[in-house]
Amino acid sequence: MSNLLVQNIKHTNNTTSMAIDTSGQVTIRGEGSATTTNLQQGLCKHWIRHNDGSSIDDSFNNTSLTDNGTGNYTANIANDFGSNQTVSVTGGGSNGTNGDDCYSNCSGSALGTASMKCRQVDETLKDNEHSNIQCWGDLA
Repeated sequence: MSNLLVQNIKHTNNTTSMAIDTSGQVTIRGEGSATTTNLQQGLCKHWIRHNDGSSIDDSFNNTSLTDNGTGNYTANIANDFGSNQTVSVTGGGSNGTNGDDCYSNCSGSALGTASMKCRQVDETLKDNEHSNIQCWGDLA
């Protein structure tokens, strides 16, 4: 097995675009500037797209989905976050033409799970045809 040992990856004009420190943390250069961002911190660590809780269309770092009732779901995360200090974003909607599109909101996340509720504009819980949740944070 071969290893490629690098500390910096540079453009041909000698501008560093990526650096790897001794702990393995990767920083990349921002768009059009000299500022950098930590690659690991910017990655989505968990996501799931499902169809009204009945089937998972696609997911990452997810073991299963629990349907808690109409418009109420819990995604079960494979590799836990290090704390409850995560950022979660949800979305969803239906293909209907009768103004039945819904919005989704994260009702809180805990170690090992991420919960979401899908509602109509009048706050009534409703199963969405397409729902998703994404979570960012430090893994345990």
